Amino acid sequence: MSVEQDLKQRCESKCELCAAEVENYSVYEVPPVKNLSADNCVLLCPICTAQISGDESLELNRWRCLGDSMWNIVPAVQVLSWRMLTRLSAESWAQELLEMLYLDDEVLEWAKSALFEVEDSSAIDCRDSNGAILTNGDSVTLIKDLVVKGANFTAKRGTQVKSISLTSNPEHIEGRVNGVRIVLVSAFLKKVNE
Repeated sequence: MSVEQDLKQRCESKCELCAAEVENYSVYEVPPVKNLSADNCVLLCPICTAQISGDESLELNRWRCLGDSMWNIVPAVQVLSWRMLTRLSAESWAQELLEMLYLDDEVLEWAKSALFEVEDSSAIDCRDSNGAILTNGDSVTLIKDLVVKGANFTAKRGTQVKSISLTSNPEHIEGRVNGVRIVLVSAFLKKVNE
């Protein structure tokens, strides 16, 4: 049986991300691919394929479907869901889904191995207080109490912030503390090694 036939049978000819009936489907290889098999590929509709590859701009509400696909038992679908949620993490609903998503260590390593964003070699890395490079999806701990302006609370030292999002400013990250999405200064953070 071919990879394409395996995928069609596995997903009953539906897009594995948005669950749309697939007529003009694409076999999408979830990078990095060492040997082509159904284990490292997903079957996608043309719209999901175009938006993942960057050929079309993201329709944000379309990707709310990840709330279902992230629970798929197929690791390749989990990896693609995590990557898309990370890419969309500026949206509060995507950040919430990302915080709920649990991946086995091996699957999480695969997910982090080839994020969608093309790294610009001239870009300045976002670093924590110890100089460790921070990336989207990392977890950090506050190293001092921080007064959160406008939210009327103090984020206490030792508070863990999961699934952070980088911003255009390499000195800032976004994360959720006490249920509120806030901007934090990276110099007051310490990366949590998972």
